[in-house]
Amino acid sequence: MKTYLDQLQQILDTGIKRGDRTGVGTLSNFGLQGRYHLPSGFPAVTTKKLVWKSMVSELLWFISGSGNINDLKHIYPHNKLWDLNYADYLKRHGVAGITDGTADGDMGRVYGQQWRHWRTADGRQIDQLQEAIELIRHNPDSRRIIVNAWNPGEANPEDVALPPCHAFFQFYVADGKLSLLMYQRSADMFLGVPLNIASYSLLLHMVAKITGLQAWDFIHTIADAHIYLDAVPQCHQQLARAPYPLPSLEITDRGQTCIDDFEMSDFHLTNYQCHEAIQAKMAV
Repeated sequence: MKTYLDQLQQILDTGIKRGDRTGVGTLSNFGLQGRYHLPSGFPAVTTKKLVWKSMVSELLWFISGSGNINDLKHIYPHNKLWDLNYADYLKRHGVAGITDGTADGDMGRVYGQQWRHWRTADGRQIDQLQEAIELIRHNPDSRRIIVNAWNPGEANPEDVALPPCHAFFQFYVADGKLSLLMYQRSADMFLGVPLNIASYSLLLHMVAKITGLQAWDFIHTIADAHIYLDAVPQCHQQLARAPYPLPSLEITDRGQTCIDDFEMSDFHLTNYQCHEAIQAKMAV
């Protein structure tokens, strides 16, 4: 994870102080890229604790095509990654919350809805993720193996709990190896990016498994890479720690052939060593 830690240091050293919609303020660089070579180890952050089960359950929720937070809680009840965004979404709509029975869990057409149920102008729905998998299997030289989460017609803050930050991703097949590049328009480098790196690396492993390819490189392209001002001390604390070696990923083989065949219990990090968690507030 040296690439990620170097990016944190670069922003601390050269970042521009900017305002933002949350009112917290950030240090920001525009245009960073990291490459994570998966045969060298699974890119789980070791200088603080990765919330593994929350990350896995969120990815499975995206893959399911759901936009309802109750479905996420059904996969893993302790997942809190979307709680603040959902509460803010309800507040914007004048809804008190789930406790009074006025909220049904719907957060609008967030990631999973766009990945699996993209709406076309003529009323059809496109399962982008499945179409990408079919291209990998049957037309691997295609330069159109893309899944797009950024739908301008459905990204209004009034219509969705959070407009997609990781906007689209593209697969690349060569010599029996599968790589994935993800473009992220906005990245909370301390809280969010370690989860984003792990999530898309896991997705790459999953798709590689069901297509008979070797998971190779995850390339992470970030537009607005920022550290919130109230997380600067935590970044310095993290950078003062010596990283541990990367763990390995093991996926239980149950004969999975479809992206929907995977379950939480299929995924295991082996030899994962990490420093203790570092707390920071999430800006919403």
